[in-house]
Amino acid sequence: MAASRQPRGRASRALVSMRSAVGKIVLTLGALAGGGAVGREGPTVQLGAAIMVAVHRILRVPMTPGVLIAGGAAGVAAAFNTPLAGIAFAIEELAVAYEQRVAVLVMGAVMIAGLTAQGLAGNYVYFGQMGGGLSIGTVVLAAPLAGIVGGVLGGLFTRAMLALRGPGSALAAKLKARPLLTAFVCGVIVALLGLSSGGLTAGTGYEPTRAMLEGEGGFWWYGPAKFAATLATSASGIAGGIFAPSLAVGAGFGELMAPLFPTERAGLIVLLGMAGYFTGVVRAPLTAVIILSEATGSSHAILPLFATALIGDWAGSMVCRKRLYHELARDFLPRSVLSKAEGKTKRGEPAA
Repeated sequence: MAASRQPRGRASRALVSMRSAVGKIVLTLGALAGGGAVGREGPTVQLGAAIMVAVHRILRVPMTPGVLIAGGAAGVAAAFNTPLAGIAFAIEELAVAYEQRVAVLVMGAVMIAGLTAQGLAGNYVYFGQMGGGLSIGTVVLAAPLAGIVGGVLGGLFTRAMLALRGPGSALAAKLKARPLLTAFVCGVIVALLGLSSGGLTAGTGYEPTRAMLEGEGGFWWYGPAKFAATLATSASGIAGGIFAPSLAVGAGFGELMAPLFPTERAGLIVLLGMAGYFTGVVRAPLTAVIILSEATGSSHAILPLFATALIGDWAGSMVCRKRLYHELARDFLPRSVLSKAEGKTKRGEPAA
């Protein structure tokens, strides 16, 4: 995001260099091996953008924001085998002005990334195929509940994250001034949560999330514990994504709502919990709906997912009006760019 604001600047070239991307992949693998609650999608976004930049430099093609947007979209698509979600993420999060030329570039990059991922890992559904459906009566009750609860909790995560790592935060400045102490304290918290949960809070949260989606149930404390582990891991400054951990946290909170509805629909209630919380954190409802419908093969649940995500987006904005990725990106922007953006905002013009 920061690099796309100045695609030809020196600082931007460093952010999306192959050296930075490969380093981030190595550090993310280390985080996962150490029990950190991180996902792989954040680093793959940066790696996808770095590969696109490297190819354009080799071919001596002019660098534009669309190149970085397309690379990032390809990273999301490859991480979950969800090509449509990659396109949606590019529209909602990476690009403010979405032009036709960028659309073609994004779809081409996503297609290549998707085919490559399927060639290496097969044509799989990330969380497995889900069947069944929800009655209108259940949707009317479950969607607002999941949207409001998930959105509020997601907004609280964003507020906490910006307080611990966001630009302009006094607490964040103190933590960044003592990186080793911060990493140590956060590491102890993550380790204690991992030990007390039998390792369930470590990593992406894929296994417990899939179990809950399949109706096998889960522990009542999983959602809050994964929430705390993800926050502590992210606050440490270690490399890794929050997409997958956020889906896992949402599944945990969805599991708490499942007893309120018919037992045979528990997996779909968990799915709505994932949509509400994920949207509350990322504030990208279209991406949330598409990534969940593709990752579970549940196109039949797309309308309840849309209702939940839209309500979750509203509820999240009530708790925290700032969008997480946009705020964190400010740390990587030169002061001149920030001043220009703030000037436009005061005049009522779009900042990007």
